[in-house]
Amino acid sequence: MAKKIAAKDRNVTIDDIAKAANVGTATVSRALNHPELLRKDTREAVLRVVHELGYIRSGAAMALASNQTFTVGAIIPTFNNAIFAASIAGFENELSRENYTLLVTVSNFDPEQEIKQLRKLLERGIDAILLIGLDHSEQVFDLLERSRCCVVSIFGSSKQSRIPCIGFDNPKASEAIVAHLVSLEHQHIGMISGITDGNDRARDRKNGVISALQTHGLNHDPSLFIEKHYSHSQGRQALRTLLDQPTPPSAVICGNDVLAMGALFEANSQNIQVPQQLSITGFDNLPITEHLRPSLTTIDVPSEKMGIEAAKSIIENLRSGTTIQSKLLKADLLIRETTGKAAP
Repeated sequence: MAKKIAAKDRNVTIDDIAKAANVGTATVSRALNHPELLRKDTREAVLRVVHELGYIRSGAAMALASNQTFTVGAIIPTFNNAIFAASIAGFENELSRENYTLLVTVSNFDPEQEIKQLRKLLERGIDAILLIGLDHSEQVFDLLERSRCCVVSIFGSSKQSRIPCIGFDNPKASEAIVAHLVSLEHQHIGMISGITDGNDRARDRKNGVISALQTHGLNHDPSLFIEKHYSHSQGRQALRTLLDQPTPPSAVICGNDVLAMGALFEANSQNIQVPQQLSITGFDNLPITEHLRPSLTTIDVPSEKMGIEAAKSIIENLRSGTTIQSKLLKADLLIRETTGKAAP
């Protein structure tokens, strides 16, 4: 067993590792940075000494040598929605495989907070940044342009986007929901949307519903379109408001699964049968929605795949300078038990 060098004495160096493992410093470097280039027994012997001596690589030294910090930042709106967790998990797993470290911050849907978080990440010398959606303040775009930091966005999609986006067509997904409900003979359709101000995803989903209603020759009744923050309680509150209308809707489209579950809970508390008396749809396909009773009709958002594809694009850009190209992924409608024929 290699003798452990106390931190109080001095920092362990690559030379210490090489001497203790009886190999050259180049071999130690390969074991740490490109282990696949070494024989298994050599690699394991070096890494065992690394562990025994408590060696920690210097991030500053690595950054100077490679002109990279091997650190990527991400700013997400909230930790309170599993859809973002799935994307970040896919993003982080892909980065980790290539020895990149991820720093995650939360904006809480606050544009000023997003600016502060982006500035802090850039000050740390991150190599790239992941953003959610396409709505960002002018200061965010200005900071990104001046820093020349590699950037990619997920969840949104637009040909006019100022940054590369790996997402899906939110309006098209909403149109698929409306078409499904129309095929079930629903003509009085309402919506519980997310807050659209500063949220392109919520806005695109709402606009997609309105456009589809017009396409199918149905009336868009503004009194049946309610914007709420994403929570179960807000979904319940919104459904109560819709049911109190002079002519309540026979179907309610929700801007995400959290709102849809809230609406479903409220319908159950009022003894309203779903889908016999009221159809409800969600958006995201959170894992729990398949196991609800009735199971939730929803849009299968490719959350994990967006994170993986974003990480791959960033890594390729950092390694070879390849320009990041926007990608459009599929988001299919999953028809389950919360939608049925409109009541006579």
